[in-house]
Amino acid sequence: MTYSTTTTNTETAPGSSELTERYLTLLQDTLTFSLWDSLDGQVWIPEGTAKRALVRFLEKYGLEITRRTTAEKREHGGDWPRLAHTMTGSLRMRNLRDSVETVLAEGVPGDLVETGVWRGGSCILMRGILFAYGVDDRTVWLADSFRGLPKADAQRYPADAGDRHHEWAALAVSEEDVRMNFRRYGLLDSQVRFLSGWFRDTLPTASIERIAVLRLDGDMYGSTMEALDALYPRLSDGGFCIVDDYGAVEGCRRAVEDFRTQHNITEPLTKIDWTGVYWRRNSDDRRESLDSPVA
Repeated sequence: MTYSTTTTNTETAPGSSELTERYLTLLQDTLTFSLWDSLDGQVWIPEGTAKRALVRFLEKYGLEITRRTTAEKREHGGDWPRLAHTMTGSLRMRNLRDSVETVLAEGVPGDLVETGVWRGGSCILMRGILFAYGVDDRTVWLADSFRGLPKADAQRYPADAGDRHHEWAALAVSEEDVRMNFRRYGLLDSQVRFLSGWFRDTLPTASIERIAVLRLDGDMYGSTMEALDALYPRLSDGGFCIVDDYGAVEGCRRAVEDFRTQHNITEPLTKIDWTGVYWRRNSDDRRESLDSPVA
């Protein structure tokens, strides 16, 4: 597999003002908790029956165990934040912003979609970008079970055999909690749509006509493949397909490579950081990477 490498674009996007730039930077830094130097800490994920029992015991008394984190870990999304509304690192958040600003600047048609939203931070950023640029004809779609990840279906997806993501309670965030997070930023409105349920049930029939930015954060092989199968055909030419877990979860990487091979997708993968990658669909006549200024 061939990669190019992305760099963070610190220039002001075309059509934006200093006020827009400051708002979106503040929004991103608040969502990641970078504004407070990531001092919220990270959730301690216990392994083993005894440690899990200890956590449950402490929870009865309103106590929890957290670990210290660093600004560098938060920048690269290398921790599970205790309070931040996204575990997507600052580099991947900046890439997401660059992607959305690019499709707006170039007029790539379609909505903005994330599959696997956790606390909703990436989608809040996307809605904030639409708000900042006064865009009222695109929708942000949030697809999630809102109760964690499914148990592995090893018969259908052998690559998921032994996967234990469904045991991680920290990944189960309710739809109401995500809606509340949108309200905190004043961004919950008719341009935000929720698809609640397993991807195999919701995505094939979702009333999404065209997609400009598709962000996949389903962790597992099955969740990644189901999202690609249902939604990639709706991705517009010049649209972005962003994969959060490519470098972190082997099942996700294999799903992406299998899908690209099956559908003869040759657009180069671009690395965002240690785990995130993206490519642009049918982008030969467009800017290949976010390394260059928006045309």
